[in-house]
Amino acid sequence: MHNLLFSALAFSIGANAYVPGAAGWDAAYSKAQAALLKLNQTEKVGIATGIGWAKGPCVGNTYPASSIDYSSLCTQDSPLGVRFANPVTAFPAGINAGATWDRSLLYARGATIGKEAKGLGVHVQLGPSAGPLGKNPDGGRNWEGFSVDPYLSGVAMEETIQGMQDSGVQACAKHWLGNEQEWNRDMITSNIGDRATHELYIWPFMNAVRANVASVMCSYHKLNETWACESDAVLNDLLKEEMGFPGYVMSDWTAQHTGVNSALAGLDMTMPGSDLNTPPGSIFWGPHLVEAVANGSVSQARLDDMATRILAAWYLLEQDKGYPEVSFNSWNGGKATVNVTEDHATVARTVARDSIVLLKNQKHALPLQKPKSLAIIGQDAIVNPDGPNACADRGCNTGTLAMGWGSGTSEFPYLVGALDAIQLQAKKDGTKIIESTTDSTTAAASAAAAAETAVVFITADAGESYIVVEGHAGDRNHLDPWHNRNELVKSVAAVNKNVIVVVHSVGPIILETILAQPAVKAIVWAGLPGQESGNTLVDVLYGSTSPSGKLPYTIAKQASDYGAGWTSALVDNFVEDLFIDYRHFDKNDIAPRYDISATAGASNGRIVPGGPEELFRSVGRVSVTVRNTGNVAGAEVAQLYLGLPDSAPSTPPKQLRGFQKLNILLGQPGIATFELTRRDLSYWDIQTNKWVVPSGTFTVYVGSSSRDIRKQGEFTVTQ
Repeated sequence: MHNLLFSALAFSIGANAYVPGAAGWDAAYSKAQAALLKLNQTEKVGIATGIGWAKGPCVGNTYPASSIDYSSLCTQDSPLGVRFANPVTAFPAGINAGATWDRSLLYARGATIGKEAKGLGVHVQLGPSAGPLGKNPDGGRNWEGFSVDPYLSGVAMEETIQGMQDSGVQACAKHWLGNEQEWNRDMITSNIGDRATHELYIWPFMNAVRANVASVMCSYHKLNETWACESDAVLNDLLKEEMGFPGYVMSDWTAQHTGVNSALAGLDMTMPGSDLNTPPGSIFWGPHLVEAVANGSVSQARLDDMATRILAAWYLLEQDKGYPEVSFNSWNGGKATVNVTEDHATVARTVARDSIVLLKNQKHALPLQKPKSLAIIGQDAIVNPDGPNACADRGCNTGTLAMGWGSGTSEFPYLVGALDAIQLQAKKDGTKIIESTTDSTTAAASAAAAAETAVVFITADAGESYIVVEGHAGDRNHLDPWHNRNELVKSVAAVNKNVIVVVHSVGPIILETILAQPAVKAIVWAGLPGQESGNTLVDVLYGSTSPSGKLPYTIAKQASDYGAGWTSALVDNFVEDLFIDYRHFDKNDIAPRYDISATAGASNGRIVPGGPEELFRSVGRVSVTVRNTGNVAGAEVAQLYLGLPDSAPSTPPKQLRGFQKLNILLGQPGIATFELTRRDLSYWDIQTNKWVVPSGTFTVYVGSSSRDIRKQGEFTVTQ
């Protein structure tokens, strides 16, 4: 719908910029340490201990401390809105937010989610998510995160956290670390090499810590054979020391396995404080932690550190000053006594609209120009007849797909289906609508044969493993469209020569059968758009907005091309190493169907939130001119990839290291500028256990995606 020309690549290497330190933490720690002196042992332990499942209004609740007027902390899901409360805004999923490649929208989405959470009295919003990163394309919870690329995911984490915490709610970065599948998630061990750990899996968490995230949630599985929530190497050494994390670590729900060991390893808060069975089962802290400190199994200093970290986060967000009371109860329908939604539907609609990706458009199939007749085909075109919230935690695939299933969901205040929104536009245009809103191929063919253009809706769903949907135990069993919708498209394409396919999916799906149909002229990826689903689709289908989303992952021609997937074994050795998604395709010279649109200075040894201070110094800048040569105004995401010198061992050919979304008027130029930091130029050296900038020639690639490079250049670094 618009064409863009990249030109005038320019470099400026050697610039330095001021790097902020631990903004606000010093003052928060001073207050926390003063408050600690007023607490008795039971209160200190209570600050770190959940009161038990379903024993308070939120999914997680701590004990209050009356000595300092410290209320019970309310911790509540989810990454796309407030779970178990209504009314709230059901925002687009993280994967859609990532597909916008728009820092301002990532921030705005985080800020509005945070504002609603605070308005409801939630102290800790359990998100955003960078784990799973998404190495397995069939991973059940990939949609909660932003992208399989660590750079894009890191930027999204940083912007989202800043938005949430600027609104006054504590953010919680999850799931730490290497939590890449749902099947056997509470038994499997993720064995990850040191370099891949640093360059892929902790990368977005470095951004989170850099953004002063209040808390980090450790995950269910084992990491290198040790439970993630009681790994001294992962919690103390990696997160708190190497990355300089000043906040607190909370467990995922029942991810704690021992009392003393988890305390010594660096866990600071246990959630929900008991297991989820009725009556409650194992309780590891509470009075048991008081006893452990009394007998010397856990030091007084460690208990004080737990309480101080949690209190510091509370003071950092100024939650000690007139914070709202919890205004809902998760266990009785969640009806809130306040309405916090305001005009947040506008943000939800903008994010969903700007995340839509146009994968194919031939013979000007889009935008639609007042067609005489339009067939709307597939169950995904309508809202579940029983209501959008009919299935608990969205655990079914009936009606249109607007979010995955599991704890990462919220209640829809409403859900606009595609058919409803298209009908409103059709009425204005005088277009006849012919409906076939089941997945019957016979009915679909009949409707399509009677229409000028046919729009077919297909889905692929996934979620959390405590719910099994149509045989999928969280992770997907395949990468094909659900409900045999390849055949649905084929039946339509056999009788109509102008077919548009709309994809609502949690992640990549294999499109080869659909692309093999000559009648399929356009394919639109709409992801998981949230409550404004149909409205945003109409914005793009009818051309009031030019589609500007870019894929946050690669779509392959066949599932085996990824070289990764969830395993039924109890050990995942992460044999993919650094080579996941587009890195794997580049290394092995595999052609994707659609790809992810995804002097160095000396060390001073100082650790700031996120890691060594020098990693975040600006060492140079790259700029490129982008011109709109099409016939309408539009937006483009200019993307910068770096190829490291040959002196860097076994490195992907190119890796995302910058992006900027530009809105460009017809015939006008725009300039994208990318700041490069020392971290962007570095790899993790497993011999010295340090980030190293390799000597030699770096290749800079700038374009529209990792496979659509428009400009290329080089610069040299000498040590």
